Amino acid sequence: MFIGKEREWTYSEEQAWHRLVLSVPAEVCRRTGACFDEYSGAYILNVFNASVAIHPGRREIRGTGDLCNMLLGQLFHYSCLSILWYLVQAQDISPSGNLINPRELAGGLIFSQGSHALPLDKLAAKYGGDTAAFLKKGVSLGGECSDYGDASIKLYPFPRVPVLLVLWREDEEFPANAVLLLDANCPHYLPTDIVWAIAMVSVLVML
Repeated sequence: MFIGKEREWTYSEEQAWHRLVLSVPAEVCRRTGACFDEYSGAYILNVFNASVAIHPGRREIRGTGDLCNMLLGQLFHYSCLSILWYLVQAQDISPSGNLINPRELAGGLIFSQGSHALPLDKLAAKYGGDTAAFLKKGVSLGGECSDYGDASIKLYPFPRVPVLLVLWREDEEFPANAVLLLDANCPHYLPTDIVWAIAMVSVLVML
């Protein structure tokens, strides 16, 4: 799949829905940390701190609240693909605790090139003078404060996919800077373009 081509994105979505329809709910839940509501036929998945319902039979993703409205509204193309591919490909593997820069992945240059570049500069500009606001926003998304940089927050876009955002505040010599790091296990079961979509959503919800 090549990010940015609408036709490829659509095919990826259709392929993921097809695989999810054929999946065994108990197995999906075991691998992903989701739950399955037999009455509605929907998977219930925590996306950050929002509860999202995925209905394979209706090919529909729904949720309520401001965060869900953002994820399933303006960020739908990123969120939908990420949710579906997480459900069909995530593995029952705990995070390793080892962090990697996404540029180290196969095809990882997309994380910093052209229109695919993560807007980490905007994140730094917004919070570089107010690390307390950065942490407060991250915690409101269900994140956990960490000990990297001048401030860092570990977000959980999905139960088995932590994303670490690290911020260095601006000072007299250097402008503010932000980086995004991933757990080393994540790329073992998710394709690079889906990891990119997860990373993009993680930055955008902070903005």
